[in-house]
Order: sequence, then C-alpha cells, then structure tokens
Amino acid sequence: MRALRVVGLDEDGESVICEDPDNGERFTVPADERLRAAARGDLTRLGQVQIELESPVRPRDIQARVRAGASVAQIAASSGLPEQRVERYAYPVLLERAQIAEMAQRAHPVREDGPDVQTLGEVVAHTFGMRGLDTAEANWDAWRGDDGKWVVQLLWQAGRSENGAHWVFHPGAHGGTVAALDDHAADLLDPSPNRPLRTVRPVTELAREALELDGPETDDHSVPPPRPEAAPVAETPPPGLESTAPPERTAPERPLATPVGEVTSVDEDAEPEPDDDAKAEPRRGRKNHPIVPSWEDVLLGVRSHR
Repeated sequence: MRALRVVGLDEDGESVICEDPDNGERFTVPADERLRAAARGDLTRLGQVQIELESPVRPRDIQARVRAGASVAQIAASSGLPEQRVERYAYPVLLERAQIAEMAQRAHPVREDGPDVQTLGEVVAHTFGMRGLDTAEANWDAWRGDDGKWVVQLLWQAGRSENGAHWVFHPGAHGGTVAALDDHAADLLDPSPNRPLRTVRPVTELAREALELDGPETDDHSVPPPRPEAAPVAETPPPGLESTAPPERTAPERPLATPVGEVTSVDEDAEPEPDDDAKAEPRRGRKNHPIVPSWEDVLLGVRSHR
C-alpha cells in the first residue's frame, strides 16, 4: 500500500487531490461524509455513513423501528445487515425501552373510582402470588405505538401456555398511570371480579334415581323417583310416607258378644277359629315396635313378608 500526500482541494471543491511522493502521480478522493468522519476520527459516524451507503436502511430508521417494538433480529433479517451492526444503533433505544418498562411498574392503575394507591408492580406481584407464579420469571417490555403513546407488555408462562398482558402508560406526576388494553391485563389488575356465576345443569332422572337408591335416608320433601312400570299391586304405600307403618294384616273378625241370657247357635259350616299360636303371631306385630318396610319394598310396591 502506497502512502499519498494531500495536495489540496479540486477546483469544484468536491474532491481532495493526493500525490504520490515517489513519482509525482496524483489521485483524487471524493470529499464526502466518510472522508470527513475519518479525518475527525469519528468511528461511529463513519459506521453510520457506511450503513447508509451499503443499505437503504439508515441508522435513524433502525432506531425508529426499534422504538416501535422491532427486535434486532427482525431488522437484520429484513435489511440484510449483520446483527452486530444493527445492534450498534439499536442499543440506545433498547435502553430507553427498558427504562420506560421500569417506570411503568411504578405507575398507578386506573380504576373506576380513579388511580389506585398501589403501583402496577405491586398489584401484579399480589396476583402472581395468589396464582402461585413468580414475578422474577416474567419479562417486562415497552415500545411506542403508532399514536405516540407507550405500550407496556408483560410476558409470563403458566404451565405450557404463554400469556401476555398490555397496558398503555401515561408518564406524569407520582409515577404516572396505566390502563389495561386487553383481558389479561384487566384480570391481573382485578383477580376476583364480581361476575355472574355460571348456572348448574339439572340432574338427570337417571342420576337422581341412582342417588336416591344409594342413600335410603333421604329427605321426605325430595322429589320421588318415577315408578317403574310393573304389575299393579294392591295398596301400594306412597313414597313420601317412609316412616309410617305398612297396613297390618287383619285378623279374622270375631263374632260379636251376645247378651247374657241369649243362646247363640253354632254354625256347623263355619270355619274353626285359629289356635292360640296363630293369634299370637299378628299380635306380636302390634307392639310398640312396628315393622318398617325397606326402601326397596316401598319403591317397587311390594309387601314385606318378614
């Protein structure tokens, strides 16, 4: 590489004349922004000029896209520039976004009655604690929207699902205010809203019958199950009267006592009276402890022979 000596400017003032001191050969170098930056030793400006010449994306455009929420990888993929070169101009804007996200955590959420006393970071930490989540694993970010307002984003993972909440941040006195932009953001600000409860489906008849068969000691005011279609049986007790005794067996009617002095005739064709053992059997059933039929007898409409 030969060393040249600067002679001066060309007549048009747009080129620098250099001369080879060995043979006196002269050369011209354009007096552009790169030459001025190199003469000043401004490497940052020299890199910016190089990007402007090599790519249509200017450093100002890179910073504007980063401030709008684009990442370094996205800009590098769309512009064809190396990520290291894009990151050089995106780094100051990334710091600005991180600072805005930190300021938004100290802002106060806006509710129906005005700004909350607690900050956004405190409310989110309380909600995460109720859900068993850790705020240290969540990521805060911010960018400037198309309307010029800052949008704050919180990303976290619950199980296998990734969730995101967004607020609009208004800087101001006492930390500023934030307002929810989506449902996730509203749920984090109010984890237990007063919402109408969902109605419960009615129990099917089949499930109701199964529950009543499993628990015989049910309430008397419960709805009785429908009777299965079976042969009609005389004197079926109603299902709602489980505690009442079933109809007792009626003993054969005794002849009325005749007054004294009258002679009663004995009918030879009449059946003989049952013996004492047969009479004692129904009497034992009329003691203080009546025989209570089982639930199956009441449900199926049959008599107990116990």
